[in-house]
Amino acid sequence: MPIEPSDEESSNASQPKAQAPDAGTGTPHPPLVRDRFGGTQRRHERQIDDDAPVSRSDLSKGPQELLEHRTAHINWGVLLISSIVILAFSIWAIRVPNEARTTMKMAVDWIASSLGWYYVLTMTLVTGFVLWVAFSKEGDVRLGPDHSRPQYKLGTWVAMLFAAGVGIDMLFYSVTGPVAQYLYPPSGEGGTSAAMRDAVVWTMFHYGIAGWSVYALLGMAMGYFAYRWGMPLSIRAALYPLLGKRVRGPLGDGISIIALVGTVFGVATSMGIGVVLLSVGFSLLFGLEQGLTLQIALVIGAVVLTIAATTSGVDRGIRWISELNLWSAVAMMIYILVTGQTAFLLNALAENIGRFIVTLPERTMQTFAYEPGGAEWMGGWTLFFWAFWLAWGPFVGVFLARISRGRTLREFVIAAITAPVLCDFIIVSLFGNSALYHVLQGNTMFAELAIQSPERGWYALLEMFPGAMFLIALATLSGLLFYLTSANSGAMVMSNFSASIPDPSHDGPKWLRIFWAMLTAVLTVAMLFAGGVTTMEYATLIFALPVTIIAYLTMASFYKVLRMERAEREGQVLRKPSMAATGGHVPERSWKQRLEQLRAFPTLRQATQFLERTVRPALDDVAAEFRNQGYKVERSAMLNANGIEEPLLQVLMDTFRAFHYQVAIVEAPVPMYGGRMTRETDVYYRLEVFTQTGSGGYDLMGLTKQQVIDDVLERYEAHLAFLTFSTETATASVLTPSVLPKDQQSAVPKDAGDIQNLGETKK
Repeated sequence: MPIEPSDEESSNASQPKAQAPDAGTGTPHPPLVRDRFGGTQRRHERQIDDDAPVSRSDLSKGPQELLEHRTAHINWGVLLISSIVILAFSIWAIRVPNEARTTMKMAVDWIASSLGWYYVLTMTLVTGFVLWVAFSKEGDVRLGPDHSRPQYKLGTWVAMLFAAGVGIDMLFYSVTGPVAQYLYPPSGEGGTSAAMRDAVVWTMFHYGIAGWSVYALLGMAMGYFAYRWGMPLSIRAALYPLLGKRVRGPLGDGISIIALVGTVFGVATSMGIGVVLLSVGFSLLFGLEQGLTLQIALVIGAVVLTIAATTSGVDRGIRWISELNLWSAVAMMIYILVTGQTAFLLNALAENIGRFIVTLPERTMQTFAYEPGGAEWMGGWTLFFWAFWLAWGPFVGVFLARISRGRTLREFVIAAITAPVLCDFIIVSLFGNSALYHVLQGNTMFAELAIQSPERGWYALLEMFPGAMFLIALATLSGLLFYLTSANSGAMVMSNFSASIPDPSHDGPKWLRIFWAMLTAVLTVAMLFAGGVTTMEYATLIFALPVTIIAYLTMASFYKVLRMERAEREGQVLRKPSMAATGGHVPERSWKQRLEQLRAFPTLRQATQFLERTVRPALDDVAAEFRNQGYKVERSAMLNANGIEEPLLQVLMDTFRAFHYQVAIVEAPVPMYGGRMTRETDVYYRLEVFTQTGSGGYDLMGLTKQQVIDDVLERYEAHLAFLTFSTETATASVLTPSVLPKDQQSAVPKDAGDIQNLGETKK
């Protein structure tokens, strides 16, 4: 962090005193420097500890401060510590399974009786926060620059949302959940009409809005910092405004380890439940003997398929499986609806959704504190599911962010808590009410089987439909795709958590994805040895507890940044129109320049030449004039992936957010007309202007030097308007603190009039 000069008493310092320039930047460091209006101001010297949380630094420094290397590399500390924790737990569970199960049961009982309220409060606050984001003015902010647009079509995107965020566990609990809540409800008598009305709704609640809100929170936070600010796609980047440079050190590593271990246990639980369920299906289809041997064989086979699919990346393997997964689930639901009790199922679905909506506020904060055995029920159902969603949150959040570049925050949140949730409701309601229909007919043997052995109960329900073997085959295929999609996404995201990857569009190396797929399989087998599904539930509830801390930190960090976004936008609205030469963000061009731009598709060499001959000299001249007028200016360059230095101009403003003007070379596809490319190559290169919130979306190619200078001044005026608004409205954020020392309050820009002088000087 820069060290500011000390405050000196000077009553007659109406003009800045000449000082020797700084050796590194050539920037003068007078004790009394010119302020934003041609006057003078005092400045304070303040040593800021690099390890302290950042409270007044700019988010644009994030990419440089978060990345020690410009290329992807393995974070060996996170990888080794996480692996040791998981392996140690696996060995313990395999060697002394009874002791492991008993110890975890004691921990879960304590959590359920002592911390149930904490889980409930956390999920309530997360749900409220993401809804506030969606319906606030900042809901229009995109996961990327303002000009970015979605990569995937809506249908494909929704399919990937659904497939990544829902595991095979939903099929597992879609039968046993409603039957258990009907016969053994958390309150009141079992087997009554009141218990029947709530039986399916409880399972819908557990797979409803609360869990998807966790995904939406972590997904939009990580996507925002990655695509709008150029930071890595990671949890630690989302916490940068709170922790500053410390996210790159041991504290950041600790956060990554918590997220990674929670993710592994969440995925392993889903895999364990999946193989327990699928083993019954494979036994029925191929006559194999059920048991631990078949389950382990399925784990090994699934790992092989996961490795094959995950190494193909998002655009091929995971995308293909996601779409196939959705269609297979749709086919299964249609078959059950048509061949089952159609009228009853549709009536029940409508009533279930209506009752879910009406009772949602009550259920959200319900802890059954006044019910005998309420803590035990909460630990086995609601708290387990809340822990399960939290454990899955970091990895599903990364995956959702990965496929959602260009979406607005409002679009992202609303889609995440509606489309896949509605799919969940349909699946749970059709399966659950089909099971309850047979229970109401007096099939007590089926009811007992569904509770005592949920995997066998699920397939027992399928055997009651016409064409049972076809439905069993279709359901097993759907379950297998659910399982593979979760395993694929998990392996990819685990590799990202244990590596530092500058480019959000890239993933961890293939060998690392293979490693995590295998280690997750080892943990799955260990929990199968230690007691199966029950032990998996215990482990999830325990290891998801630290993840709640990440949820709270993410909300605090994202809230501050959204306040900054509001100040930025309002500042642009309040900007004086008379001072804008073009009235907007795009530099004004002559009609000949506009016509030439329509047919020009520059090569990388041409873009580089224009950068050197026109843009860089223009920025040098502006920087020199800024310095002549007493501003603190930094002229530097950012090295891009092609080894080209992209010029950067910054005007530093003490405690306020610095003005940032960077010109970057951006590759873009050549437009197609009539189905044909306009030239031999399919890409061309633009010179786009980047501020601290991403690209302005326009191209400097073809402008004159004077037009580039005018654009710099336009942007600087807009920046001053932003600072004025953010200070006047006391918008608290890490970038624009609302409380300043009295001797610094005079530095708040009130007008941009002095910038006209700067522009006139250059003209």
